[in-house]
Amino acid sequence: MSNNPSPGNGLILNHPAGLFTLFFTEMWERFSYYGMRALMVLFLTASLMDGGYGWERENALELYGVYTGLVYFTPLFGGLIADKWLGYRKAVVLGAFIMAMGHVSLAVEIPFFFFFGLFLLIIGNGLFKPNIASIVGQLYTDNPEKKDAAYTIFYMGVNAGAFFGILLCGYIGEKVGWGYGFGLAGIFMFLGMLQFYFGQGIFGNLGNKPEQTAPLETKEATKEVKVKTSNIFSQSRVIIWVGLALLIFISIYIFLPAKEWMAPMIFGSVIGITGYIISDPSLNKIEKDRVWVIFIFAFFIIFFWWAFEQAGGSMTIFARDYTSRVLTGSSAKIFMTVNTFLTIIPLAIITWVLFKLFKITYTTYRLSNQFLGASFVIIWGIVLWMLSREWRSESTEIPASWFGILNSFYIITFAPLFSKFWDAKIITSGAIKFGLGLFLLGFGFAILSMGSLSIPQGAQTASVSMIFLILAYLFHTLGELCMSPVGLSYVSKLSPTRLVGVMFGVFYIANFIANWSAGKTGSYIDKISESYSMSTFFLIFTAVPILAGIIIILLNKKIKQMMHGIDG
Repeated sequence: MSNNPSPGNGLILNHPAGLFTLFFTEMWERFSYYGMRALMVLFLTASLMDGGYGWERENALELYGVYTGLVYFTPLFGGLIADKWLGYRKAVVLGAFIMAMGHVSLAVEIPFFFFFGLFLLIIGNGLFKPNIASIVGQLYTDNPEKKDAAYTIFYMGVNAGAFFGILLCGYIGEKVGWGYGFGLAGIFMFLGMLQFYFGQGIFGNLGNKPEQTAPLETKEATKEVKVKTSNIFSQSRVIIWVGLALLIFISIYIFLPAKEWMAPMIFGSVIGITGYIISDPSLNKIEKDRVWVIFIFAFFIIFFWWAFEQAGGSMTIFARDYTSRVLTGSSAKIFMTVNTFLTIIPLAIITWVLFKLFKITYTTYRLSNQFLGASFVIIWGIVLWMLSREWRSESTEIPASWFGILNSFYIITFAPLFSKFWDAKIITSGAIKFGLGLFLLGFGFAILSMGSLSIPQGAQTASVSMIFLILAYLFHTLGELCMSPVGLSYVSKLSPTRLVGVMFGVFYIANFIANWSAGKTGSYIDKISESYSMSTFFLIFTAVPILAGIIIILLNKKIKQMMHGIDG
């Protein structure tokens, strides 16, 4: 039995059609996640009269940090489950279904169902997130040099989903009703699951359970490897490292004055997971060095996402309460003209990619393509309704959630250019790419800090020009293109084959730490702006990433040595 994708998996933009099946699946998952994320803090802090829960900013941002952090914690276990039992494809389908149910629960708006919905989203994402990325890497086993470009294209799917999720869920949530916004996210998550489930044959045996993907003629040869890899899950190592993690958690928790559980959980988990993987006796010297490089990259990406994830928290609050968003007369018409182009053109481009996929796969995977086509009919209908509704208004108040769209729009615009740039091999070092990303991120916050200079100390509202947010998101996005898709590509290239799912989970642990830290730090926005200024608050996110960027560039030579030939 061959591991190769099935016949009909032709090329689209010089990449296999299977990449674009994953592209659209990830697109709808990100639609649901970012659509919900765009509404979360706004919903929690909205007054009871406006249908929200009336929470204080500090409490809403802390919950935002806990939720977005745990969303990136569970992928470690989702990777383990897929590696050992389910296989990547079944894990993706199960995770997508659980997340769809989570969005349905959120739409009820009753507190119990709201928190239960968050729980389902956390569990479902753990199964979905690392395993769909793992399948992308498996498509390029014979062409590893194309992985950076492939993950950049895949990342366009991520951000196309984020773009339309924030655009539509944000608009409907803020202007029609919170529950409708949350429910819309669930509809597209469910359609994305069906599209993947009925089209997964395009991957051949890629993404199945490990024992299912091995060719018959090599099964005898892999028996020894299976014995070795069983050490990964040996009881003694599990007991030792889980015990150590619990001991660290209990020790920190006892002596922590605030008695918070997330911080000791992070320290215990990091020590336990790192030791558990590195102590695997089946790892040879080269594999162990490469695994350490993944840990190094994961460490530095924490600083990036810690600052970047202010987008859904403190930057959303800044957009709502401190940014001039009401446009009238000719300004409103100009905005609507620009908004129409910014909406229609990306949707048209993604629809063109859809037709390219249809051309190759429709005959073989008819049902999958019908679900995918139906989702595009729905999204075109909602977009045209929204635009016509706004054009009939004399004035426009830009939804606070919409500024997050800029990140996704910039990704869709610049990702093809970055893909070609990486293919040109002008910069091949992963450490240099990471350093550049951190510098760009810091510069974006420097612009935001400068724009905040006019806000009086401790002010609860202001009317800062939106140009500062527009420019900040631009530089944040350019930095992201240097970090996230490149980081995913390196995890795929550096991980031992038998640990791919686990190592993707490890990489997402960094996002867990960063997201929780982002929410925790963001919750101090009022205290810092009252004691110092809003400009000082954003200046913190300028200095830390730039310092981290300098350090990783200085480590470049050592990191390249530890890769043992895998760089670029």
